[in-house]
Amino acid sequence: MGKDKKKRASLSAFSILYIILLVLAVITWIIPDVQNATLGTIVMASYNGFSNALDVCFFVLVLGGFLGIVTKTGALNAGITHLVKKLKGNELILIPILMTLFSIGGTTYGMSEETVAFYGLLAATMVAAGFDSMVGAATVLLGAGVGVLGSTVNPFATGIAIDSVNKSFEELGIQSSVNNGVVIALGIVLWLSSLIIACAFVMSYAKKVKRDKGSTILSLQEQEIMNTEFSKKDTDVEVAYTGKMKFTMGVFAFGFFVMIISVIPWDKFNVTIFQGWSSFLTGAAIGEWWFGELGMWFFIIGLIIAFINRFTENEIVSAFMEGAKDIMGVVLVIAVARGASVLMGETGLDKYVLEHASKALEGLPAFAFAPLSYILYALLSFVIPSTSGLATVSMPIMGPLAQNLGYNPAVMVMIFSAASGILNLFTPTSGVVMGGLASARIEYSTWLKFVGKLLAMLFIVNLVVLTVGMMIL
Repeated sequence: MGKDKKKRASLSAFSILYIILLVLAVITWIIPDVQNATLGTIVMASYNGFSNALDVCFFVLVLGGFLGIVTKTGALNAGITHLVKKLKGNELILIPILMTLFSIGGTTYGMSEETVAFYGLLAATMVAAGFDSMVGAATVLLGAGVGVLGSTVNPFATGIAIDSVNKSFEELGIQSSVNNGVVIALGIVLWLSSLIIACAFVMSYAKKVKRDKGSTILSLQEQEIMNTEFSKKDTDVEVAYTGKMKFTMGVFAFGFFVMIISVIPWDKFNVTIFQGWSSFLTGAAIGEWWFGELGMWFFIIGLIIAFINRFTENEIVSAFMEGAKDIMGVVLVIAVARGASVLMGETGLDKYVLEHASKALEGLPAFAFAPLSYILYALLSFVIPSTSGLATVSMPIMGPLAQNLGYNPAVMVMIFSAASGILNLFTPTSGVVMGGLASARIEYSTWLKFVGKLLAMLFIVNLVVLTVGMMIL
């Protein structure tokens, strides 16, 4: 078995992304109705991707520095060890609890890029609990991912989609609008069904690994990296968890709590409690923060933790730089992944695919229209991995198309959400997927092998729910 795993050496995330860039460029030369990608377009794609994703890259880099400071205190390792000891014999319960929490973030406000912070942390936690780093990565990626898949009130997915359809109806003179109740109801069904399936899948794998370490899906090289980076403490050895460490972890948890509430668009839910007073720190109120504000927030929290632990100026700088260095690979992967979508936008390849595919769906019955629309949106999500970007570009076309064919446009909104959500669980053009896996030190090919069966199950369940919805609503 060891030899077989050794043979599974695979291309790095960078190689995969650059191959995709080249393939997309070649496609633009074959298709006559799009602008051909030039050598300059290809060469500058990574730079343009970095420029386009600068806010995300800044956030991740500062977050790495912040985690470097926290790691130097020893509180993180001691806290993980303490948690695992508390759950001795019940470690498996961590998986559904954490996946549910991440999925709530996904379905309500589209929690995605923010999760990059948790991959390394949960990889270490799950390894300490007797599982492997794949369980940690899957808990984050699948937890938040199935939440986004079944978006209910997510303003960056269903919110923008509904708004785009309603505006297109007004422009076309169509006396109709999207039924929010249908969107939320379908979203809840998709969210909960997908969450239950994903939790059961990850827990089944985790139990197998805990029972027999040789059953891990990780290659020997990945196991060596996991043991080096995420198995630094023996959980059977007594580790002091001091009052200062507990206070440090309290500040650490508070930092992430503020991160979560600060990106929820409270005004969309008519919540005004944070308006005005909460803008004193960054100039933007809680609920209006994005990656710039989040990066500086974690920088400040890092300094507070360093002060609590009485670090010298040299220790602060050294720990921050060490943490930033460790996560630089993730930053570069995110930049290159964004470069692929930038190239497609510059050449018009994204709009070409959308326009021609939507024409092919005209006149189809509901039992064919729903699954084919789902497949179309899955393909479009590869071209445009941003849910808000895809909604803005596609829904003014697909919403009226569904309405004109006599189908409920609210179901089309959920077809977009579910298809985009399932593809963003594995597409290499997603900076979250590639960056998260890089942070957990897991190869992309290993992730595909792990998640393949789950994707097939989710695909079938989603298709059934959406097709029935299209036929009866």
